[in-house]
Amino acid sequence: MVQSSVLQDSLQRFVSSTPDIQGAALVSPDGLPISSILSSDMDEERTAAMSAAILSLGERIGQELARGLVERIFVEGEKGYSILVSCGTEAVLLVLAGKAAKQGLLFLETKRLVAEIKPLLH
Repeated sequence: MVQSSVLQDSLQRFVSSTPDIQGAALVSPDGLPISSILSSDMDEERTAAMSAAILSLGERIGQELARGLVERIFVEGEKGYSILVSCGTEAVLLVLAGKAAKQGLLFLETKRLVAEIKPLLH
């Protein structure tokens, strides 16, 4: 069973210690929230559903276009970035970052977080 307090602590440390990170959410592949650190104006359930749907669609696109396994889905908007990463078959990680975030550091820290939380999901 997943210990939600440990996952919540991992997400909180990630958001508070990584520059320009504005939030993070861990959701099930079927779009249900597992744990999140999001701003109060974001609907956790809607965010979870959209995150799972986008990653699922991205993985299908990767297969159909013969691009192999999708490492991450990166969405750049005028106010910042959204990154979606699979955490195996158990979860999807959404990371929200401001426009000033350094992409290399963002990818590195996101990869580190996935490695930290993946074992907690079994």
